[in-house]
Amino acid sequence: MTDEPKNHEPKKHEPKKHELQQTGPPTGTAHGPRTADPAVSVVGPEDGETIVLGTTRLRVLEDGSNTGHRLGIAESVLAPHTPGPPQHRHAQHDEGFYVISGAVRFTIGTEDYDVTAGTLVMVPTGAPHTFANVTGQPAVMLSTFTPDLYVQYFRDLQDMIAGGRPMTPEVTLRTMSRYATEPATEFAERPKAPPGRH
Repeated sequence: MTDEPKNHEPKKHEPKKHELQQTGPPTGTAHGPRTADPAVSVVGPEDGETIVLGTTRLRVLEDGSNTGHRLGIAESVLAPHTPGPPQHRHAQHDEGFYVISGAVRFTIGTEDYDVTAGTLVMVPTGAPHTFANVTGQPAVMLSTFTPDLYVQYFRDLQDMIAGGRPMTPEVTLRTMSRYATEPATEFAERPKAPPGRH
């Protein structure tokens, strides 16, 4: 016996891939034998690529490399009082948000929706939207991107911050534009009228 440690764990931040095992005799089709099943991605609680954007921490669970780029998935943790991005529209992907814990304010055009755990907000292409954590508690969401186009946007923002550039609304919108996303300028925040004036 040896005292050398055994390291059978895969590298951190990489999803584990497992081959499906066939339990019966090989099957085929009328056109010939079936090819091997694709690898299955299993991402554990400590796995995934971590992206930190100010007070938001994302964990990329699926970057599209296992789904033929049809689907991307990320877990987002929003610290208390985290502002969201400027309101925007996606032209080439749908985005879904499932709130796991805490509360998140979604702004869709001129309407605010304060949603809590167990709520799904599905944003189709072309719909204006943004979100923020306006509470004193953290919020956790699972986000989907179909197709996976937007995952690289978060990587670009992290690289920009690492390079010393501040994440201003203008820079954020410029980065969004590389991923078929544009600002919903007609819903830009306007100064409120003084009390007594309508």
